[in-house]
Amino acid sequence: MSSTSIHPDGPPPGCLASLLPRLCRGFERLAIVMLLLTTFLVVLQVAARNVWQVGLPWADELARYGGLGIVYLAIPLLLLQNGHIAVDILSSRVKGRAGRVLAVVNEIIILAFCGLFLHGSYLFLMKAGKFSTPALRMPNLIFYLPVVVGVLLFTLVAVLRLTRAVRPASAGADSRGTPS
Repeated sequence: MSSTSIHPDGPPPGCLASLLPRLCRGFERLAIVMLLLTTFLVVLQVAARNVWQVGLPWADELARYGGLGIVYLAIPLLLLQNGHIAVDILSSRVKGRAGRVLAVVNEIIILAFCGLFLHGSYLFLMKAGKFSTPALRMPNLIFYLPVVVGVLLFTLVAVLRLTRAVRPASAGADSRGTPS
């Protein structure tokens, strides 16, 4: 991941804009640890099944938990660094005021997605949260915690991007506030 800041002048000290990059990088490091753990667990499962003819359901559950962490704890940093996959056929060609309006609309759509995702997660966890995973007996509220934490952080990044898209663009930055 590049260390490009969204705001070229840098955020004011102590504000959410200065905290978010550190928080996102911290969760990225946690996702990397989860990737290493998941890789180890998958290799262990293969060896256990092929060498000792033993299944390890607890390792499978931990690997699935790691997979959730890998994905959802890394997405806020991708959005913060504008490193996610984007279809920009239109937005890359629209300049000026229309480009800024399009950027604001785009950020509003991302924020609406976050709201819908968090609402859906809430509804899901109100039902599934009463249960535990079969092998480890891990409460589902803990099992799906990386999803909720990752999307909450993603939402904060989306709010930051929206506020920057609404503000007048500074010299040398595009409509999203990223350096050109």
